[in-house]
Amino acid sequence: MELGPLIELVHHRWNIPIVAELQRRSGAKFVTLVNALDIGRSSLSASLGDLIDLGFVRRNSGYGHPMRPEYLLTPAGVGIGDQCLALTRLVQQRDESDIAFRKWTLPLVAAIDQELRRFSEVQKVLQGATPRAIAMGLKLMHERRWIARSLIDDYPPTAAYMLLPKGRNILVRIDGLY
Repeated sequence: MELGPLIELVHHRWNIPIVAELQRRSGAKFVTLVNALDIGRSSLSASLGDLIDLGFVRRNSGYGHPMRPEYLLTPAGVGIGDQCLALTRLVQQRDESDIAFRKWTLPLVAAIDQELRRFSEVQKVLQGATPRAIAMGLKLMHERRWIARSLIDDYPPTAAYMLLPKGRNILVRIDGLY
């Protein structure tokens, strides 16, 4: 399972909400994004720069007229725009944006997938994540009922994780993002 594209996309907390907002509005100005997302200017600049580097967003070459958007989605951005919009709406309805858009949450959901996964299996898929980041993400997801944690009576005993309905709903929304 290759999660590199998803990991790159969620590297900045605001990337998915920005793509969703640009999809919803068919482009937007910088100040419009600041106000719509309630995001700081430096965070927005960093995320937009990252999205431009990833090829999902581009600056509007015809910008200058007061009615033209400053940022637009590229064809690749349009390709993931609907999934980003659906994901953003789902987590906003649940009031779980704080957990959903953390750096490793969505890659953890994708790594667990529809299987019962041991910590070491998750760690193998998410090679760029530290064991501490994985453990903290799994703990928070367990507290929010996105995953179930069970102990496998083996030698040595080990924990395994499985998506619950909340986590499976998120998995469906991120399916086309990687």
